[in-house]
Amino acid sequence: MSGGLYQSFDDVWMLDGLRTPMVDYCGAFADANPIDLGIKAARAVLARSGVAGADIDSVIAGNMAPGGFDQFYVPRHIGLYAGVPVAVPAIMVQRICGTGFELFRQAAEQIGSGAVQRALVVGTESMTRNPIAAFEHRQGFKLGQAPAFKDYLWEALTDPAAAISMIQTAENLAKKYGITRADVDAFASLSFQRAVQAQESGWLAGEIVPVANESFELEGYRPRRLRLSGKAPVADRDTHPRVSPPEVLAKLRAVFDGGVQTGGNSSALTDAAAAAVVASGAAMRAWGGRPLGRIAAAAAVGVPPEIMGIGPAPAIRLLLERSGLKISDIARFEINEAQGAQTLAVQRELGLDIDKLNVHGGAIALGHPLAATGVRLTLTVARQLQAIGARWGVSSACVGGGQGIALLIENPDAA
Repeated sequence: MSGGLYQSFDDVWMLDGLRTPMVDYCGAFADANPIDLGIKAARAVLARSGVAGADIDSVIAGNMAPGGFDQFYVPRHIGLYAGVPVAVPAIMVQRICGTGFELFRQAAEQIGSGAVQRALVVGTESMTRNPIAAFEHRQGFKLGQAPAFKDYLWEALTDPAAAISMIQTAENLAKKYGITRADVDAFASLSFQRAVQAQESGWLAGEIVPVANESFELEGYRPRRLRLSGKAPVADRDTHPRVSPPEVLAKLRAVFDGGVQTGGNSSALTDAAAAAVVASGAAMRAWGGRPLGRIAAAAAVGVPPEIMGIGPAPAIRLLLERSGLKISDIARFEINEAQGAQTLAVQRELGLDIDKLNVHGGAIALGHPLAATGVRLTLTVARQLQAIGARWGVSSACVGGGQGIALLIENPDAA
């Protein structure tokens, strides 16, 4: 395969990972700044892993849309309020829907180079707090012209280069791969069913830190406050999973006439943060715990913007070819369900066994808080490998604008 970025990593480990619940748009996290969600996830993963903030050498955080006027400070403030020393630098990462994966890639790159021993990675996103914005009024308002305020979240769903929305890219793939509305609704129903089962069995709770009203103190600086909306005293479970039979989903109106995508078979809008501690082999062995898995390799590729959703297919192919593995070697795939038709197109292109794909539900049922998604998927696939005693797993996503990114995770206990 020509083109694309591939990197392998010999001795880089995810020690532990946690996330907040994924809460529906305009729900309990409606008033929560993504910085504070990120701080909560970061503090929780440090506490559960037993890694002191003082031992972190690098903070790598991701956030796409502004959730407050302090967005410039997302990585720095997450690190500081999580207890990382003031001398430790922090950086913001952005690869749209692939941001969470890119956090791991950059952490592994820093560790592999010998620059750091332990990195704190945090992806955080408030879809609710995407602003209503204007970019044309710095020099004032023109007489008689209506102010050009637009919904940042809605406008960002269109790629201006190809003049196409993200939903339309999935519709293009549906036509290319012969995917019907019934196919997409059946897949969406399966995603909901799996997520409900994972929630009822307690599987999802194993990666969730409950969130309540909380203040984050930092000596010498102003405290930050995380406040829930509504009357619930705590958010402790994902709110979007629900029983959704195909016949119910079939009643929803398609976004485009004659199309296959609806609000019920596309990724849900949710707010969340997810965090992980990534470390060198030496730091992992000194730590002495059981790591979640080894970050073995990463791959990123470009694809045509008008079929951006196929991105995981060439990214996974590059990842496996360069790693010397086959599709059949991979026990679990976690591929972001940006849209149902998009995920099915990837599944058909690669010939994936549906019983190995998103086995605890995907973004259709759980949601897609952009920068947090890749951290969640990578954490989830690592946990699955440990649960079933399998060696290799892949997490992946398509990226708006036409990209795909994928990570290869190894369970050392199965090696």
